Amino acid sequence: MRTLAVVGGGAIGLAVAWRAAEAGWSVTIADPEIASGASWVAGGMLAPLSEGWPGEERVLGFGAAALARWPGFADRLTARTGIPLFVAEQTLTVALDQADAADLRTIADFTADHGHRLQLLDRAGVREHEPGLARTVRAGLLAGEPAIDNRALITALRAAAEMAGVRVDADRVDDLAALDADRVVLAAGAASARLWPGLPVRPVKGEILRLRHRPGAAPAPSRVIRARVHGRALYLVPRGDGIVVGATQYEAGFDTAVTVGGVRDLIADAEAVFPAIAEYEFAEASAGSRPGTPDNLPLIGALDDRVLAATGHGRNGMLAVPLTADAVLALLDGDPLPEAAAADPGRLLARSTTADTGGVR
Repeated sequence: MRTLAVVGGGAIGLAVAWRAAEAGWSVTIADPEIASGASWVAGGMLAPLSEGWPGEERVLGFGAAALARWPGFADRLTARTGIPLFVAEQTLTVALDQADAADLRTIADFTADHGHRLQLLDRAGVREHEPGLARTVRAGLLAGEPAIDNRALITALRAAAEMAGVRVDADRVDDLAALDADRVVLAAGAASARLWPGLPVRPVKGEILRLRHRPGAAPAPSRVIRARVHGRALYLVPRGDGIVVGATQYEAGFDTAVTVGGVRDLIADAEAVFPAIAEYEFAEASAGSRPGTPDNLPLIGALDDRVLAATGHGRNGMLAVPLTADAVLALLDGDPLPEAAAADPGRLLARSTTADTGGVR
């Protein structure tokens, strides 16, 4: 039987391991702290269209292809585990000033030019869809972009992987060449460059809050709400017991301490968009290191004849899970997936040699 080592036990690594095991590989996940990294600290938005912007056609194309795979992927995973994943069916991006309203039209026009039609809403339209939002909201952009509960996803993937026979090795990996496997998938997120020097992946810190609904407080919005407040990106993602609020973004290395300033800004910005949030219970503040790349596209492809990269997903890790798993399985079978071509590491990284990486050839 063919053997596969997956280095990294976040959502990407777990999905790859599960699907590979079901495809007949003997799979081991190598991670001393499985299911505890950036995947655990996420909003769960699946929103490539709302983030569309002129000049980022490849990012839009990759994201739209990933989104299209989510219904089938979720159905398959829920059928295996009985764990439901979706928490919202739509995303509403709102504007608080005229400049932001103009940006919404730019996004709508750009995505329409690429075959994705979003609905522009005026002030009254926003209130009709989400009456609890602040009256200062001027306009909105409605998209059929759902959201999932990231922690439910991690739990389901881990259960599915175990049922498929995936083993977990809790030892820290310091050298990919030392792994006893026919093939290796590097899915170590922001730490990937430690194992493949020169890989253009860096940690990008993000803080999020989890707020719990209290009796008497207004219900959370039924949709994902996105906005910019004082130039800062904000999202509110519903959960069964409240709301996830995110997310700050800092170039801070592997620092995952939650800062007072980050919490202050998130609460203030959230209250500016959804005033009733002040009545919610403060349940959790956490931070993670997203794996960023220079062009906001992941790295999915061969690093040498043995090692495949599946990393660098930035803030769209949850979105990219199904497409990344499909792409890695296709690569393992020697048949690259066209929809993932934009994520080939070769666009940023010349093929390495034994001398400059220490990898196996």
